[in-house]
Amino acid sequence: MTETHIHDHYDHEGSKLGMWLFIFTELLFFGGLFIVYAVMRYKNGTAFSLAAEELNVSIGTINTIILLVSSATIAMSISSIQMKKVKLTLFLLGMTLLLALVFLVNKYFEWGAKIGHGIYPGSEKLAELGHGEVLFFGLYYFMTGLHALHIIIGIIFIAIVMVKVKKEKIHANRFVQLENAGLYWHLVDVIWIFLFPLFYLIA
Repeated sequence: MTETHIHDHYDHEGSKLGMWLFIFTELLFFGGLFIVYAVMRYKNGTAFSLAAEELNVSIGTINTIILLVSSATIAMSISSIQMKKVKLTLFLLGMTLLLALVFLVNKYFEWGAKIGHGIYPGSEKLAELGHGEVLFFGLYYFMTGLHALHIIIGIIFIAIVMVKVKKEKIHANRFVQLENAGLYWHLVDVIWIFLFPLFYLIA
């Protein structure tokens, strides 16, 4: 029994360590993109400011609130599983998934509006705006698109965790996978917290 307990303990620690290492590499990757953005912004300040005016600040703000609330719901789900409140845990995880889907729907309509107006990489209208605007929207589509991909991965991750909670594979005494899902989702939130002001509130 003692050996099994020790083995499980190290499995949990290894899983959490692996997630932290993954988060660290993701932060390095996005950190590099933010540096590229900063350099391009420095060289094309006026063009970036003008291009940012094309973005919908209201949608960006709503999506920011959505992600902040979703981070709160997944954090509360970890506390609820520790209190053995399985139904509440599933409800909170379901709310997190719902908020994530709303975020993606908002992003879909936002991208759709821009593409509908001919503002997308490779378009003639964007090329006419100038080199700085091309760089801005190139970074915008790439970085927000990459973030949306992380949202989709997070949705799959959380859905798998929900199934395991239902099957009691994740419970009050074994919930490291739920914690890892929470860490990943907080990463998604933190990345957006940087993306939002850089693209939407730039002056």
